[in-house]
Amino acid sequence: MRKFHHEMVAGIFVVIGLVCIGYMTVKLGKVKLLGDDAYVLYAKFTSVSGLRVGNPVEMFGLEIGRVEGLEMDQKDQAAVVALKIKKSVKVYDDAIASIKTAGLIGDRYVSIDPGGSGKMLVSGGAIRDTEPPLDIGELIGKYAFGSVKKD
Repeated sequence: MRKFHHEMVAGIFVVIGLVCIGYMTVKLGKVKLLGDDAYVLYAKFTSVSGLRVGNPVEMFGLEIGRVEGLEMDQKDQAAVVALKIKKSVKVYDDAIASIKTAGLIGDRYVSIDPGGSGKMLVSGGAIRDTEPPLDIGELIGKYAFGSVKKD
């Protein structure tokens, strides 16, 4: 009887441990189990240098989504970025998407100026106005070799 009690206690701890590991996997992996509370918008850029799938999408300095995918549009000669945005966030058709750098040499992220025209973008919509990332290396090179004029 005593052996059964020890096995039962050990079994309970194993089950609790597995439940905790499963919970942490879902929370840290940002996995949604029941439904999806986001919609996808698309933006075309002339360059997406340094941007990766999973990078944040921000508005007013707050994270509102993630970069869902990167593709190339051969017809328009542009890079298409799929942005997964929280459903509670409103983005209008005159919004501006730009690729920014966190810090001097930090990761890239997409910053959205939401606009305010009154017509909201729906899932699958496209942000027409975009700004590609600033190439710090090119700017430093221009300044170092005198291509940049001083005021």
